[in-house]
This record gives sequence, structure tokens and C-alpha cells, in this order.
Amino acid sequence: MRFQATRPAAVAGTFYPADASRLRAQVAEYLAEVRVDAAARPPKMLVVPHAGYVYSGPVAAHAYARLAPWRRRIRRVVLLGPTHRVAVRGIAAPTVAAFDTPLGAVRIDRDALTALADLAQVVAHDAAHAAEHALEVQLPFLQCVLDDFALVPLAVGHVTPQAVAEVVERLWGGDETLVVVSTDLSHYLPYDQARAVDTATVQHILQLDPALDHEQACGATPLAGALLVAKSRGLRPRLLDVRNSGDTTGDRRRVVGYCAIAFAAADGGDAADGGDRALGRALTRRARNAIHGALALARVDEPQHDALQRPGATFVTLQRGGELRGCIGSLEAWRRLDDDVRRNAHAAAFRDPRFAPLQRHEVDALRIEVSLIGASHALAARSEAEALQALRPGVDGVILEWRGRRATFLPQVWEQLPQPHAFLAALKRKAGLAGEFWAADLRIARYGVRKFTETMHA
Repeated sequence: MRFQATRPAAVAGTFYPADASRLRAQVAEYLAEVRVDAAARPPKMLVVPHAGYVYSGPVAAHAYARLAPWRRRIRRVVLLGPTHRVAVRGIAAPTVAAFDTPLGAVRIDRDALTALADLAQVVAHDAAHAAEHALEVQLPFLQCVLDDFALVPLAVGHVTPQAVAEVVERLWGGDETLVVVSTDLSHYLPYDQARAVDTATVQHILQLDPALDHEQACGATPLAGALLVAKSRGLRPRLLDVRNSGDTTGDRRRVVGYCAIAFAAADGGDAADGGDRALGRALTRRARNAIHGALALARVDEPQHDALQRPGATFVTLQRGGELRGCIGSLEAWRRLDDDVRRNAHAAAFRDPRFAPLQRHEVDALRIEVSLIGASHALAARSEAEALQALRPGVDGVILEWRGRRATFLPQVWEQLPQPHAFLAALKRKAGLAGEFWAADLRIARYGVRKFTETMHA
């Protein structure tokens, strides 16, 4: 059978611009605000929001920006989201040949949908797709960050997560296939309540826990099914952004929550976290050798890793007997990751002004921790109260700047200072300011880290 029909764009002009040039410029602007970690692994699955672009576009961009390095490799996108307007018993597949947007038509992978024909939970249902925005709003982002790709759009209605997982497993494919789950988080709660609910929901997702309900996420069913597969396949989630419409538009009375999460396999395979372990060994052993070399001690083997040749930023933290022994790092990726970790390890051991240079007798008991620093993002905080509300304890590394004074705390510092007010006050003091200081031109940014630890004799 040859399929000719095209589903026209239903929410162009409302959820996103209907003019192609304006749409492309808006997506490009959101993507330009995101700096991708040079050591990031290619994502196999993304969780993204689906509100109007002015509300959730900046959050979604954090996920889609990670696809650009793999734009030629990803040739098929399996896109799952909830049904908002038409009740469906099962998982709705379209019969059309393409989905249209102002940027052009996206062809449907009819062969993939045919391969699902024997599954009772998959039903042909064009009406479920006709006005559905949850899938459509993802397409312009995908069109901007990928080259030629085919789409498998599935609108998930009343069905079990296990039934969704069965479909995802069948479509899993290899490196050419990306799975995208479209969901918002809490709906129409006051700002502070929404932040608390969404933080708990995100923790469930990061723990690959499918026990989600539709109060936590409107796309709870497709998300739960995808999480079942992610767990069985050994994917590792990474939180890229979590905000709500109060953060993106300023109206905090009744907000909708959004998150962007990437799931990646280890070194392109399905082992649980071997990719991070390999990178961690490569980084910590280079840090160790930088210290050993300066003290004329024997070197250890250094495994190779592709990320080492790309720009990267690290902090190297040294501890001895549970006490800090040195910490020096970079916040900007301006040199090769290989060079950055070696230089920061040497500086932490011998040039941290708070400590005497490391001695040979201290090396055996030394604990080395390397934090790989992600891109920083400015907080749009007009007051200290807004800054404190925006900070995510246990998640954010924080940079504070004011008129030439600058200081940072890694996310690990939250373990000693779990309250945002105390955390920020201590960061101000580190920058040479009073703990209660605030100024209109004071700037705060946050960043994430991937942390790797290894003892000197491991």
C-alpha cells in the first residue's frame, strides 16, 4: 500500500511560530543558549516537555542540543507522548505518510509501524493525532538538529506501561534510532509547591522508577513504559534541566513543570555505567600521574578515551584522612580535557594557597576526585529570594560574580551546607563579600558535574 496523505501542522501559530524563518530563528536561539558537555555520550533516549515554546522551549533545547554531534547518525526517531484531546484505548499509530510543519514534511517510517501490526495494543487512529500537540511540538527541534530522519509517532492512551515497553523494545534498533518521550510535569500548582512535586518526580525518573501517575506527569504512561526499557537496557539518565513556566515567563501563580533528561548507554552499548567508569578511570589516573610525576613516583596505566581530546573543564579535589588537601579547577572548557585534568591535579597538589605542597609520604592515603564540569547557565534572579528559590540543593554547582569578584561551589558542597540560604551566604564569603550582601548587578549561574573518585592505590 502506498500512503499519500500528510497530517498538517495543527498548532503552528499557537504553540510555536507558523512562519518558517521565525520558527527556525526561535529554535536556533534556544539551542544557542545551551553549551553541551564535550564528554557527553550520545543519547539513546530523551525526556522533553511539550508546552508552547515560550514556556518550555528553553528547557527542551537542553535535550535537543545534545543531538547535534550525532545529526548524521540518527536516522529514525521513535516519538511517544500522551493523548490530550481524543481518548484512545491503546497506542495510536497514524496511517499518513508524513507529518507537516512550517519547516517541511517529516516522513513516517511505515515499515516500522507495519512491524507493530501484530501487537494488540497498537491501533490505527488518525483522529488521535490530528490535533495533538505533544508530538508535533517536538518536530521543529528535531528538524533543526538532525539531518534526514524518519519518524515513528505514537500517541499513548489507556494502556499499561508494560504494553508501551513491548512496543519500545521492538523499535529499539541500534545507534540509528533515538527514543523521545514527550511529557510535562505537574500542572497549575503554585510555584513553590510545583517545585517540590517536580523535584520528587524527577528523582523517580532518575532512579528509573516507573511508579508515576498523571498528576506528576501528563505523559506518565509512555514515560513509565520507556523507563522499564531503559532499566532493562542499562541506560544511565542525566538531568539536563528542570524548571517550570514560572521560571520561563515570570508568572508564578499557577505553573506547569518541565524537565529535560538524557539517557545514554555505556560507550554505545547496554552495560549499566561502563562508559562513565571508563571515563572516570581515564581522568583519575591522569590526575594521579600528574602528582606522581612531580614527586618522582612510579606512573600508573592510563586508559584512553575519545573525550580526552575534546575541550573539557575539570575540578580536581584531593582528600587525606577525610580532610580536604587541595582543590583547583576550571569552569570553562578552553583546553583539551586531557591537559585540563593533569594541570588541575598538579595545581591542587602543589599550588592550592590554603595548603602546603603535597609530600611523598602523603600519597598512599590520598583520595582523588575529578569533577567534570558541565555548561553554566545564568539564573534570571531579580532578588536573593528568587535566587534561593531557583537553586537546586544537591544538584547545582554555583558560580557567583560581582565586579571582578568570583567564587564557585561544586554540587558536593551541598552535603555540608544543605540549606540554600547558608550555601549562598558561604559562597558570598568565599568571594570576599558579606554573607548578607546583595546587589542588582550580582550574577549567579549554575552548572552540573559528573563526579569520579579513585584512591591512589586503586
